[in-house]
Amino acid sequence: MNLTVPLTIALSKGRIFDQTLPLLAHAGIEPLDDPETSRKLILETSNPMVKFVIIRASDVPTYVQYGAADLGVAGKDVLLEHGGEGLYEPLDLGIARCRLMVAGRPETPEPGTRRLRIATKYVHSAERHFAAKGQQVEIIKLYGSMELAPLVGLADLIVDLVESGNTLKANGLVPLEHIADISSRLVVNKASWKMKHEAVTTLLELLREAVTERQA
Repeated sequence: MNLTVPLTIALSKGRIFDQTLPLLAHAGIEPLDDPETSRKLILETSNPMVKFVIIRASDVPTYVQYGAADLGVAGKDVLLEHGGEGLYEPLDLGIARCRLMVAGRPETPEPGTRRLRIATKYVHSAERHFAAKGQQVEIIKLYGSMELAPLVGLADLIVDLVESGNTLKANGLVPLEHIADISSRLVVNKASWKMKHEAVTTLLELLREAVTERQA
C-alpha cells in the first residue's frame, strides 16, 4: 500500500491487537516491534508512512476523536460507552466477538419488588438498557471481576461481556438478558476522513477485503 500522507493507528494490547494484525498484514502493515515485549508506546511498521500507538482499549476512541490517531480499532462495548462523538465507524472487523449481557443468580428478585443494584463498568450502556425498559436501578461502577458482586451482596445483577459463559457458570451465575452483540470496529477521525481521505479509504478497502476473506 503506497501512501503519500502518514497515518497513525491506535491499538490496544491483547486479543484485539492479535486478531487485528492479520487484517493489517493484508494491507502490508506489520509492526517492527512486539508490543508485548517492547516498552515502546509508538511502534514503527513495515510501511514507513504508518505507525501504531499502543494504548488502553478504553482510550482508543478518545485518541481518535481528538486526532492523536487517524484511525483505531475498538470494541463496540467501548464505543457504546464513549458515545462515538467525533468518529466514523465504517467497518465491523468481525473480531473479538462476544455479547454484552445482564447476568445474575437464577433467583434474582423480580423488578418492582425494590430497586435493583447493578454492578458494571459499562455504566452508560446499563443505564440505557434499563431506562428503555422503564426500570429504575442503582448503578455501581466497578473495574474488577464483576462476578464477585452478586456473590457478596454488593449487587443483584451485573452487566458485563460474556464470551463462553464459563466464568458465570463457575460462579453460580447465569446470563439473563442480551444487550448487544459485540465485535471490534475500525473507527476514523472525522477530520482525517476529509483531509487524508484517499489514504484512509485505501486502507479501509484493504481491510474490508481481509475481513471478507476471513469470513469466507
